[in-house]
Amino acid sequence: MKRLIFLLALALLLFHLPVFAEDDKPSLPPLKERGDLNASSSDFTPYPDRWRIVPPPYELNISGSPVDPYNQNVLKGDKPILGQDIFLTLTGVSDTLLEYRTLPTPSGASSASPNSINFFGDSQQLFINQNFIFSLDLFKGRTAFKPFDWRIKTTLIANVNQINTEERGIVNPDVRRGTDRDDSFFAVQELFLEVHLADISPNYDFVSVRAGLQPFSSDFKGFIYTDTNLGVRFFGNAESNRNQYNVAFFDQREKDTNSGLNTSDSRGQEIGILNFYRQDFGVKGYTTQFSIHHLKDDPDFEFDENNRLARPDPVGAFTPHEIKVTYYGWAGSGHIGVINVEHAAYYADGDDTANPIAGRAVEIKAAMAAVELSYDRDWFRPKLSYFYASGDDDPNDDEGEGFDAIFDSPSFAGGGFSFWNRMGIGLAGTGVALVSRGSLLPSLRSSKEEGQPNFVNPGVHLINAGVDLDLTPKLKGIFNMNYLWFDKTEVLEFLLFQAPIKKEIGLDVSFGMRYRPYLNNNIVCVLGIARFFPGDGFAQIYESQKGLNTAFTNVTFLF
Repeated sequence: MKRLIFLLALALLLFHLPVFAEDDKPSLPPLKERGDLNASSSDFTPYPDRWRIVPPPYELNISGSPVDPYNQNVLKGDKPILGQDIFLTLTGVSDTLLEYRTLPTPSGASSASPNSINFFGDSQQLFINQNFIFSLDLFKGRTAFKPFDWRIKTTLIANVNQINTEERGIVNPDVRRGTDRDDSFFAVQELFLEVHLADISPNYDFVSVRAGLQPFSSDFKGFIYTDTNLGVRFFGNAESNRNQYNVAFFDQREKDTNSGLNTSDSRGQEIGILNFYRQDFGVKGYTTQFSIHHLKDDPDFEFDENNRLARPDPVGAFTPHEIKVTYYGWAGSGHIGVINVEHAAYYADGDDTANPIAGRAVEIKAAMAAVELSYDRDWFRPKLSYFYASGDDDPNDDEGEGFDAIFDSPSFAGGGFSFWNRMGIGLAGTGVALVSRGSLLPSLRSSKEEGQPNFVNPGVHLINAGVDLDLTPKLKGIFNMNYLWFDKTEVLEFLLFQAPIKKEIGLDVSFGMRYRPYLNNNIVCVLGIARFFPGDGFAQIYESQKGLNTAFTNVTFLF
């Protein structure tokens, strides 16, 4: 009955509506003639686009100047620099590192200390590193949700570094060079073009390509490859960003020895990477990743900037050799319930035509695994971690079972605050490092930057307990304890003509603070201290139970 009454009322209304012929339609008088509006032309101001609309007074809408990075600034990508969708972001950074450290340091035949009879001399070193960084990022896009239509970015870095030691032969094999070294370097560190190829769904699932010198990390924690180098990368997503993928190829550039920055020379190292991410895999909040890395490292002779042999490794039968190895990996990051989970597992399979330690061709069969569990409780996060890299138990056979990465930079078990991770510790008398700076792997290669991966190495186990403390919104504390031991020691015994060598490496205790006085990254101050207590195996190698230390401060100013 109600529906019938509604329909009758609607019909009555339509019947009484006036019907106008095209010429009979009423017209409104000009705006100025409408006395009820009392309008004038000053009531309306035309704007060419939404970027020039003046918002009402509010502290977040304060108009800035070209030297003001905090408020709206056309040079910081807040407004288009051309048209309505072309933006420019200029970034300037001053990054200063001051680091004091004690490391096992051979005194050599020309010791800086008179009457020195010990093989290891004064261990103190002071390292200063200054980077001035300038970046230009020009892109076309809608600033939110939608990927860039295109993007051009370049980053220039001017580096100055200095190291002061107490022994000769450390900064250069030529003892006449003394105990100190000053160096500088200028690099085009980034230079790439990114192009949006296609949208594949209404939710901005897309496919893009980026070519040139570009940063890339192939997994969550940087266990296999994390670098800025020359390459081409196809990347995109699907299912409303639930699936993400990368297909990348890198033709590595050589690194400058003392700054670690890129040069224009080819490294003779080619890397192919394929990875796939799936969000909410199994449970919400957990992302899993599957990946394949392939490395082809060509044979060559290369001396570094300090006149040391970098390739092949200057140990054993150092003959130029080719390495082909494929890494098959599974990793994950997220939370399962209230527990945060980070994990990774990799298996390396390939061939080395003439491993310098084994003195023959070896078949590569090595593995790595890592897991970190943590729990967020108000302002602190306690965590437990374990890291494993397989070692080689026979340096004289035709198998390389010690795990090594391509170019790792792990943010794990304390990261750069950890003594073992932060310090490059040389294996005296061999020309190679026990562990390279910025790595967890005792890979026995000349360096991570310029040496070749070596799969005849002792491997490592690491157990970590730590806590992250958000002390205030501006101040964060990081505390970690790592206990380490070798997986195998046969390779060390073979190289050092010393047996037996125990497996215990030692205890690494570190504490760091990160302070952001303006609650942003425009000024960041980092302070770290670490103490390494040698275990029996480490003490046997370096003939001392004396603890090692490092303390550093890193101050970054960003515009």
